[in-house]
Amino acid sequence: MAHPVIGTWDVSLKTPIGTLRATYVFHDTGGVPAGTASTAAETVTLTAVTCAGPRVTWRQSVTRPMRLHLDFDVVVDGDTLAGHSRAGRLPRTVVTGTRRPSGQVTRPAG
Repeated sequence: MAHPVIGTWDVSLKTPIGTLRATYVFHDTGGVPAGTASTAAETVTLTAVTCAGPRVTWRQSVTRPMRLHLDFDVVVDGDTLAGHSRAGRLPRTVVTGTRRPSGQVTRPAG
């Protein structure tokens, strides 16, 4: 079964300190979704990626702009995704994204 999130995504995270942009790349590893998130500052591996229909959840840890452990919960609708992320007791962050067309070169967002 194909996972709806597979591909390269340009994602915006609207945080209390401003909007952060990242490039997310999701791929299938033998039927299990996996991926990475890249900014100009760092690239991190996504963990616990799960797809339940259009709903996709994952975890990631970042060190910039500060050290955080984030939980994501988004819904994929065609070539868009929307949802939120949360870091502990901090307020939810609004997450939106657009899938890049196949074959487009993947570069970290800046």
